[in-house]
Amino acid sequence: MSDKEKKRPEWTPKDPQEGFTTSVMGGIHSSHDGFFDEHAQKKTFHRRKKLTLDDYIQGVLERDRTIMARAITLVESNSTKHRKTADELIKALLPNSGHSVRIGITGMPGAGKSTFIEAIGNLLCDNGHKVAVLAVDPSSSLTKGSILGDKTRMEKLSTRSEAFIRPSPSGGVLGGVARKSRETIIICEAAGFDVILVETVGVGQSEITVRSMVDFFLLLTITGAGDELQGMKKGIMELADAILINKADGENKKRAETTKSEFNRILHYLQPATPGWHTKADTCSSITGFGIDSIWKVIEAFLKHTKNSGFFEERRHTQAIDWMKAMIEEYLKKIFYEDDGVKEVFEVVKDAVRTGEITPAAGAQQLIQAFERDTE
Repeated sequence: MSDKEKKRPEWTPKDPQEGFTTSVMGGIHSSHDGFFDEHAQKKTFHRRKKLTLDDYIQGVLERDRTIMARAITLVESNSTKHRKTADELIKALLPNSGHSVRIGITGMPGAGKSTFIEAIGNLLCDNGHKVAVLAVDPSSSLTKGSILGDKTRMEKLSTRSEAFIRPSPSGGVLGGVARKSRETIIICEAAGFDVILVETVGVGQSEITVRSMVDFFLLLTITGAGDELQGMKKGIMELADAILINKADGENKKRAETTKSEFNRILHYLQPATPGWHTKADTCSSITGFGIDSIWKVIEAFLKHTKNSGFFEERRHTQAIDWMKAMIEEYLKKIFYEDDGVKEVFEVVKDAVRTGEITPAAGAQQLIQAFERDTE
C-alpha cells in the first residue's frame, strides 16, 4: 500500500472521481509550534532570546517595536525578579524622555474615545508627529482579565509606522490607569514618540490619577445620552483643560452645539484646572473629521501658554514627586501584605470582620500591630 493510500480515510471510494475533494494532507512543520527532531525523537520548541539590559535600552532607543513591547511588559510585571531590571531600564532611559506632550483622554462609555484617538492620531501622523497610544482597558474585578480591544478599534492607526498602540489592563487601579503607566510613558518618549495619548477607562472623580501624569486633560462626551450636565461629575469638569462633545454630525450636530453652550456656561463658574487657562467646550465628529484639527490647535495654544508662564515645567516637577509618592505607597503595601506576621493572622482577621465579630477598623488595627511586631 502506498503512502498516499495510507493517508486516505477508509471510507474514501477506491476510485474517487475528480469532484470528490476529500483527502488527507500531510502535516507541515512550523517553527511556531515546534518541529520534530528525527535524531532526538522529540519535539523541539524555539524560545525567545532572553534580552539583556543593554538589549532593552538599544532596542527602545532604536524604536524597535518588538523590544518596546517586551520592555513595557517587563515594567508591568509583578515579578520581583523583573523589578530590578525594569528599574535600571527606566533609569537609563530617563535622560532621553520628557520631550513629548502627554495628553489624557477620558469620557463616559460610548463617548467614542477610541474612534476619536484614531482620528486625531492619524491627523498628527499626517503632520509629521510620532504618536504613542496607551489604551487602558478595565480589568474584571472577578477574573482580573481584560478584553484589550482598543487596538482592533484603531485599524488604520495601528498599521502606521509613525504610531505605536499599547493596550494595557488597568489591574483595578484607581482612575483606570495601568499601575506602570508612568514607566510606559518614559519608554515611549525615549523611543522618540513626541505625542503620548493616554486613553483611560473613565470612572468618575478618580480620574485625578490621570491628571497627575499628563500635561493636557481632555474630557470627551456626547449629546443625546440623557441629561449630560446632571450626569457629569463636577470634579471631572474641574480637572479638564478642554471638553469635547463628540459625534456632532448629521441630525445630532445642532443638539451638540446646544450642549456645548450649556457646558461653556457652567465652565465659566468653575475653577480652571490650569492657572490662567480658560477651559472651554467645543464639538467634533470623529467620523467626518469635523473639529479634530481645531482641538489640536487648542492643545498647541495650551502648550504655548503654560510654557510661557512656567507652569508646564512646574506641573512636570509636581508629577515627578507624585510618581515618587506612588512608588513609596506601592512598596509599603507590598511589604505589608508579604510580611510573615501579617500573613499568619490575615485570614483569621478577615473572617472575623466578615462575620461581624470585629469591626473593619479593629481588624485593620490588629494587622498593623502584627506588622509592627515583626518590624521591631
